[in-house]
Amino acid sequence: MKAVRDNRGDGRSISLQQQRFQREEFRACLRALLMTPLMSPAHEDFAAVRRQAEALREWFSRETGWPLQVEREGARLFKYPGTVSDATRGLPGYDRRRYVLLCLACAALERADPQITLRLLGERLLELAAEPGLDFTFTLEAQHERRELVWVCRTLLGLGVLHRVAGDEETFVQARGEQADALYDVQRRMLAGMLAAVRGPSTWMPQEAPATLEERLRALVDGHVADSEEGRRTALRHQLARRLLDDPVVYIETLDPEVRAYFLNQRGTMAARLGDAAGLVAEQRAEGLALVDETGFLTDVAMPAEGTDAHVTLLVAEHLAAGQRQRKSNGAELAPELVRGFREHDIADFLREARTRYGRYWRKSAREPGAERELAAIAIERLEKLQLALLKDGTVYPLPALARFALGEAQIRETRDVPAVAVGPLFGLT
Repeated sequence: MKAVRDNRGDGRSISLQQQRFQREEFRACLRALLMTPLMSPAHEDFAAVRRQAEALREWFSRETGWPLQVEREGARLFKYPGTVSDATRGLPGYDRRRYVLLCLACAALERADPQITLRLLGERLLELAAEPGLDFTFTLEAQHERRELVWVCRTLLGLGVLHRVAGDEETFVQARGEQADALYDVQRRMLAGMLAAVRGPSTWMPQEAPATLEERLRALVDGHVADSEEGRRTALRHQLARRLLDDPVVYIETLDPEVRAYFLNQRGTMAARLGDAAGLVAEQRAEGLALVDETGFLTDVAMPAEGTDAHVTLLVAEHLAAGQRQRKSNGAELAPELVRGFREHDIADFLREARTRYGRYWRKSAREPGAERELAAIAIERLEKLQLALLKDGTVYPLPALARFALGEAQIRETRDVPAVAVGPLFGLT
């Protein structure tokens, strides 16, 4: 009997270990899809995503309303945004022109053979760009335009839409000879998953198309809402969950009255449920809610982080937070829309002074005279993406979450065995 009891104990232990493994694998897959919603079979987590496909589909459908497709050729989480008015979103280094090129490249690849060369793709782009009604000019004569095409191709390579078979893109940029080319396999299933929309833009008749860009974006992702109280509550929950999982922070003042009322009533429950599934820690404040990833994995723009740009951003954040705290200590609390901001040139002046103390830790170009203006622009852009500040008409307005970066004065410590290090704003320590 003793042996039987021991075996049962071993069985329970194995069962608990299996359950723990399932939970950990599910969480890892969920986090991987949040960061890589278009996932190729080459991704390190793809095999686990296939194993957890059913549970992941059910969770995303219930909590966010995002459809998930998992096939042998790849996985696609259709992450419809919670808001379409955030101008800080987008692919790194992309402007309107590059987005047009990306869309034209996808259109050309959709009609292409299973393999295509870089040169042929460029020629197809020239044809599409010349179509009447498209106010867009593109040639392959100038080196910078060939580099733009290569930039788009490398984006598609990174997304798994293209797979390089032979050749090199840089030779195509530098020279236009017959040998300056590259050959790609076109991954059809990955290409088909590029557009995350409820409704394709080509389904509108010209006279029915929304007028403004924001209206068009909203029409692309707005799904059907059941005409019932439960349907409206589900839509509100999905909208908030999308923002909590996708945005650095959700401020109460940015929510519509109906969404705000639901948020204030349900944010504790939602934060606990989403945080437990995705491995996030809830930070609740009077101004709003943030789901924080302490590992830094679920972030596009990390802070604090290594590198000159990240260090400068942290210095600016500390400077703005300390200045805002000083202003509040000298007078009554102001409403967010009335808080006095900081001019861009004042931030550049601060960085010029900071260069004398921290410049030796920065890259060489950042130490050049006049570089403070570019550094200020980089820091402001990063703070906007993190929703820690808002730039409007040349003035930077600190947002409430910036208060977490009101740090102490940095201390420079010198040792004989290791290089000097800055403790404080550089590493986010108090």
